[in-house]
Amino acid sequence: MIPNGELNASEVRRILKGYWWILPITIICGLTLALGAALFLPKKFTSQTLVLVDQQTMSADLVKPVITEATSQRLASMQAQILSSSKLQQLIEKFGLYASDRDSVHMEDLVLRLRAAIEVTPLEAMMQGTGNRHLPGFHINVTMDSPQVAQRICSELTTMFLEQSSKEAGTSSVEATKFLAEHVDDAKRNLDEQDAKLADFKKKYMGSLPDDEQRNLGLLAGMNAQLDAITQNVSRAQQDRVMNESLLNAQLASWKAVKVGDTPSETLDQQLATLQDQLSSLQSRYTADHPDVIKTKHQIEQLKKRIADGPKGEGAASSTQANMVEPVSIQQLRAKMRQDDLNIADLVKRQGQTQGQIGALQGRLQSSPAVEQQYKELTRNYQTALDGYNDLLKKHDASAIAGDLIREQQGEQLRVLDAASLPLTPSFPKKPVFAGAGAGGGLALGLAILYLIAALDVSMHTERDVEACMQLPVLASLPNVAPAGKHKPKGISPGLRITETGA
Repeated sequence: MIPNGELNASEVRRILKGYWWILPITIICGLTLALGAALFLPKKFTSQTLVLVDQQTMSADLVKPVITEATSQRLASMQAQILSSSKLQQLIEKFGLYASDRDSVHMEDLVLRLRAAIEVTPLEAMMQGTGNRHLPGFHINVTMDSPQVAQRICSELTTMFLEQSSKEAGTSSVEATKFLAEHVDDAKRNLDEQDAKLADFKKKYMGSLPDDEQRNLGLLAGMNAQLDAITQNVSRAQQDRVMNESLLNAQLASWKAVKVGDTPSETLDQQLATLQDQLSSLQSRYTADHPDVIKTKHQIEQLKKRIADGPKGEGAASSTQANMVEPVSIQQLRAKMRQDDLNIADLVKRQGQTQGQIGALQGRLQSSPAVEQQYKELTRNYQTALDGYNDLLKKHDASAIAGDLIREQQGEQLRVLDAASLPLTPSFPKKPVFAGAGAGGGLALGLAILYLIAALDVSMHTERDVEACMQLPVLASLPNVAPAGKHKPKGISPGLRITETGA
């Protein structure tokens, strides 16, 4: 018996010693049943193929790939499209699958049955990286009742995967290139608009741009210096005119005073005195090399020569005629005053022009902050448009090159490493697996039977059984003495136990 439902080592040994033959029988029966089931169950054959994913041959640093989606995601997308109901229904109709069930089973159920028979599994090496981005390849397994049918369907699915991958790559390249071309045109128009705005702004505010500020400051300093020089020249010319005017007035007064009743010699002497006074005035202001000083000296010498060589007696008519003509010095002074007026007018004109230019430069400098702000905004918009255009143009060129790589079979593509296999042995049922399962089941059944035998046994074989059955403590035990030539009786072992009664 099993007290409290627990088996100890002695009980296990006793049960195994008495009923060991149960285990071989149950194991053999389980093994026989499993092998029989493996023999009579419908056979399933699995055809397998291996497809590798070849990455782009050219470095991604040189040519950016058009397809940036992770390969595992692409595989899931292609699997969803290829294993769709419409595609699988075409396979069923093409290969005449499930012909005996066509009339009794709905097509959707047949599609589900075929989908369950197809398994697409990535390679194990894919899980060793940092992610699923670079998938090395995948297996396609097709399990069918016929090995030939399984092979044909596996080969057809492989072809569908290859075609779908090539189609997606080509479509992605064309669509990406077309999309980028449209945006490049839009960016080019935007860049032209910003360029035109910037050119108009430069034309409108020419000379007031931020780059012209230093040049304007330099021009303003030069203009101020030029204005100062012109102002000094105007002041000097006006002084010369005032001096010449005073000299002219003095000579006119002297000439008018002596022209009536004076002899020609007295008139020449008066002119000489006037020229000498003029020379003294000029020498006090200028050096001896000044043109006016030299000219006045020359006039004095000429006049002295005329006085020395002139006739002593002349008629009244000649004297009157001489008195009516202005002396040369007065004529020269008048001509000099006219020249002074012209010089002053020219200098004043130049002074006004210079002041206007200075005002324009000052206006440009005052408007520079506002112009600079607008110019920066236009320049920033232009630079943004230029950067966007250049970026899109680079992407467009990269997309076109990537499309050429795909067309030349140098981009990412699928490659069949192992063609669809023709299975010679069934993948289900597998005899070793069934044999192991049958033997294990027989062993478990045998152990369960032994446990039931031990649990249903109510006989007492040990002290523990006596204590558990009678629920009395053992006070003493006597050894079991068997007569000579007789066996030890079955039952209580190892001897007689004396227990304490309730009384």
